[in-house]
Amino acid sequence: MEKNMFKTPAIAALSLAAVMLSGAPAAFAQAPAAAPAAASCPAILHQTFNRLQDEAPQDLCQYSGKVVLVVNTASYCGYTKQYEGLEKLYAKYNKQGLVVLGFPSNDFGQQEPGSAKEIADFCYNTYGVKFPMFAKSSVAGANANPLHTSLIKATGKEPKWNFTKYLIDRKGNVIEYFPSKVTPEDKQLVSKIESALGS
Repeated sequence: MEKNMFKTPAIAALSLAAVMLSGAPAAFAQAPAAAPAAASCPAILHQTFNRLQDEAPQDLCQYSGKVVLVVNTASYCGYTKQYEGLEKLYAKYNKQGLVVLGFPSNDFGQQEPGSAKEIADFCYNTYGVKFPMFAKSSVAGANANPLHTSLIKATGKEPKWNFTKYLIDRKGNVIEYFPSKVTPEDKQLVSKIESALGS
């Protein structure tokens, strides 16, 4: 049964030792970065979500000043291989300020049925995913998580399937929507990312 994973946290983030004892892949066992002052955090990033691997609460304000690519993911989809391209994008542009945020969802075709541990293990063991992943939630309809609700409002476009992408610039403006068929290697996506990183 899915939990409401975007409530305001009342507990502190788990320690590295606790993460390792839980069996989560070492690549994910990172302490959350300190969030910038609230005044400098764009409204769209004033959200808290639980990390996929250990349910440690994550303040999205920690990504203020970065170019953010938000992607709803699934483990059993024809587009699942996009994980590989997303990780390559993250590895290539992370030092320039890009962060990819993955939001597993079972909204489309019931293609993300697994537990948090199953999803995390699959992402890391199959595709070597190191970019931030968050707990499973809805991304469309009445039960959409708060971030996707804001993205839908900003673009007028709701995710229609897994691996829909939204690009947010360094100031927190939602600048582009990309449907599932636009791959991480697509020139139009890469061009938009490079432009946002350079602005």
